[in-house]
Amino acid sequence: MSAVIEVRNLAKKFDKATAVEDISFTIEKGEFVGLLGQNGAGKSTTIQILLGLITPTSGDVRIFGYSPWKERVKVLERSNFSSAYVAMPPNLQVRENLEVFARLYGVRNRSRKIDELLSLFAVDHLARKMTGALSSGESTRVNLCKALLNDPELLLLDEPTASLDPDIADKVRGLLRQIQKERGLTVVYTSHNMTDVEELCHRVLFLHRGRIIAQGTPGEIVENLGESSLEEVFIAIARDTLKIPPTPVSKKHDSDAEVVRGKLSETAERENEEPC
Repeated sequence: MSAVIEVRNLAKKFDKATAVEDISFTIEKGEFVGLLGQNGAGKSTTIQILLGLITPTSGDVRIFGYSPWKERVKVLERSNFSSAYVAMPPNLQVRENLEVFARLYGVRNRSRKIDELLSLFAVDHLARKMTGALSSGESTRVNLCKALLNDPELLLLDEPTASLDPDIADKVRGLLRQIQKERGLTVVYTSHNMTDVEELCHRVLFLHRGRIIAQGTPGEIVENLGESSLEEVFIAIARDTLKIPPTPVSKKHDSDAEVVRGKLSETAERENEEPC
């Protein structure tokens, strides 16, 4: 497999606040990777850097081998983004909005593509409805239609099921799983819904205070960190109450638990040393 995303020693500071601190990771073609962490962990900053919306303080990013800042068009031609918290223009009908984005993306057979996606996400009956009048769940599904208009190779999804009821969320997860498998999509996925993560993600990166403190499959992380579920891992990391196994999982490498213990300790020491 070839790397779609390569991040090396990435850091981002806003004045004196550090949002992302020296993180490195690689995401291969066809991987479905979850980016997890509590609010303020650095997920949104990382996504914004990957999208080329903000520049890092230090470090480097390559997407399809290109810089998301210096060669942004080459990256955006092959990628797309959807967030439950980013709305499309409210004063246009749903179909009008999708038509505008399809033109911007240079989509061929725009009308047919829009029809296919509206039907796929079961929002075809909303085509002539004003976008500003949609419910949050309807808006989320329309945003997913927008994100797939250009048949992206890389899809960045920010909490796409956050506004959906359990039935629709389950259907959307099924559609995302189907689309990712059929097209070999590379997906970066942020969510606070651990059901989403466990069902969809091949691998997870856990961020805490701007640093990656654990990574692996959802099952590996749960086992290595000695918790009963991914949700319990999330809560333990957020509350700094992580249970540490007494022995390393592997003799060759530090276990995720040992890495977490060291990095949480380092963070706590730095905070104690900083003047009030």
